[in-house]
Amino acid sequence: MNDLLVLLSEHPTLLAMWGALALHWLLPIPASIQPLLIWQQIAIELAARVNKATDTPRQRILSGALAWALMWMTILILLIAFYQLVWIDSLFHLVLLWIALGWRDSRRFSQHFIQAYSREDKASCKAQLAVALNRNTDTLSLLGLGKACAETQLLSYGRQVAAVLFWYAVAGGFGAILYRLAVSLARCWSPSRKQYQYFGLPAIRILATLDIVPLRLLAVAISVGRNSREAFRGLREQGENWQLPGPGWLLTATGHKLQLALGGPAIYDTSKLERPRLGGRIAPAALHLSQIDRLLQQRLWAWVALQSVCMFLMGSLL
Repeated sequence: MNDLLVLLSEHPTLLAMWGALALHWLLPIPASIQPLLIWQQIAIELAARVNKATDTPRQRILSGALAWALMWMTILILLIAFYQLVWIDSLFHLVLLWIALGWRDSRRFSQHFIQAYSREDKASCKAQLAVALNRNTDTLSLLGLGKACAETQLLSYGRQVAAVLFWYAVAGGFGAILYRLAVSLARCWSPSRKQYQYFGLPAIRILATLDIVPLRLLAVAISVGRNSREAFRGLREQGENWQLPGPGWLLTATGHKLQLALGGPAIYDTSKLERPRLGGRIAPAALHLSQIDRLLQQRLWAWVALQSVCMFLMGSLL
């Protein structure tokens, strides 16, 4: 045990990652004081002031890009300024990763939805999805609710856990928190909402770029193991069909591995968007949603273990 503590003390970035994971599970941040929610409220207020319906599409795209840069760069400058006052670097990175992680929230949503879905409680399912999605959930059938939950599970675990840990490995706590802020901006200003059709394009394009590597790595991790041949074949055939490259791989790999039907038409505001159909032919039931949750939990802990080894080796070499 003493040898392990000595090794971890020689790798403060790795120690901070495990400390943040422990804090995240044992001492979650209450929603009322979650900095990310405050950030989202500021983003909505800013958009209300600069996103004008009378502007041309090009002007609204430019306004969206400038607003994104203003918010993101302001936080970056503040983080750099605070960093100059920090005595213990690893503690600073630990706190940033603790704030950025959303593993517990993703797990809670998944469990609560599966319980409601197994009872066929459509009202509760719709209410839970309404918080997590930018889509109209009122008209969703029981089948549609199951598919929407499966997609939400995958993107929630992918973006709030795997991608956060990936960017932490790349750029420490700065990378983790700045990535989560980019996720929040893309959600607040989603182009799927009519008022952000042009204004939100820069935010979603930036997030799509940041998502490509971590979400595709998670898709590969999901594909490995049972039914790996079907999953990898699905990635070759359908992986590039989705609107966004990272989420497309994630949905395709899971859909083919578990033979689930994902994607398809979705209603945003009052408009029906024709999305590609991915995966197999089985409509997601409560059992399949539980399988997705269990699969993701296993792969994410494997991700943590593999990332720990890589960070340890890189720290030893450097």
